[in-house]
Amino acid sequence: MIYELLRHYRFEAAHQLPRVANGHRCARLHGHTYGVEIVIKGPLDDSTGWVMDYSEIDQVVEPVLDQLDHQFLNEIEGLENPTSEHVVRWLWGKLADELPHLAAVRVSENSDSMCTYRGEDR
Repeated sequence: MIYELLRHYRFEAAHQLPRVANGHRCARLHGHTYGVEIVIKGPLDDSTGWVMDYSEIDQVVEPVLDQLDHQFLNEIEGLENPTSEHVVRWLWGKLADELPHLAAVRVSENSDSMCTYRGEDR
């Protein structure tokens, strides 16, 4: 049996999108309370009774999110054009090596809009 764990996080950050058309509202500096969902997928470990301890996920994810929290995303290397697509792929790149069962990363800028990334080879 394969199980799927989902862990929710949040961070606050500002950004502006430099590649949108003139007059687009996202060209202006603005901020979001970003939602982040981390999906871990794998078999049950019979000795522990879980796929992965939630606190182990936190130990990997929280330091990465601390790099984004209350920052201007455009100033972070790799996020010069901080669309949801780039933010979610940036997060994947920071997390995948430390979370071998990582199945997906989802980022939302609000309750209506979200982007999911599942990596290149998984």
